[in-house]
Amino acid sequence: MPKKFDTNPLDPEFPDRVRNTAPTSPDVTAYSAPAPAFTAPKNSPYSTAEFPTSTPPSITEDETQRFSEAQFNAYAFQGGPPPAVYQQSKFAEMNRAGERKVAKTGMPEKWLIGLPYIPFTIGLVAGLILLLIIPKEEAKVRFHAAQGLAAHVGILIVTTILGIVGNVTDLANIGSGIFTAVTTVMLIIFAIKAWTGKPVHIESVDDLTNWLEEKIGPIRS
Repeated sequence: MPKKFDTNPLDPEFPDRVRNTAPTSPDVTAYSAPAPAFTAPKNSPYSTAEFPTSTPPSITEDETQRFSEAQFNAYAFQGGPPPAVYQQSKFAEMNRAGERKVAKTGMPEKWLIGLPYIPFTIGLVAGLILLLIIPKEEAKVRFHAAQGLAAHVGILIVTTILGIVGNVTDLANIGSGIFTAVTTVMLIIFAIKAWTGKPVHIESVDDLTNWLEEKIGPIRS
């Protein structure tokens, strides 16, 4: 019987009742078999695709074609002049002016390609003569002859204009003197570069160069 001031709400006889009602057999955990795996019907859209049971024929590459000795000999060298052997020229010699004599002149190539750039009327006359006698096959010599002639023509035109203006003002005469000095030095540099085989390209006279080279052809003897 609970005491007067006992406030414990639990039943004091609950532990004894639980002990009396507990099973006497050992506690054995029941075993349950796993649920069978789900198998979708054959016609179901969720069924797993099945691999073919039969082994497909193996894919092999075609055997390499083998030539017979007679077929191989058909491509062999059968005589005649041997093929030319390519010999790579040295890089330093690629732009070097040639020492060979150019046809109809008897002069080395390096002299002919530098001659049209000589200042004053010497280069102008030399370029014109070379275009008149050098055949079309000598493209390098003809190009420098036309370019040198075009440079001289351009310098002559500008000098003439400055001379006309110089009659009005003295500043034009000063400009003409400076222009003549600069172009003379420039032509000397071009002549040296062409003689040593270095490329010379005067872009400002490209059109005139092409026109002169095309229109002034060698005179037929």
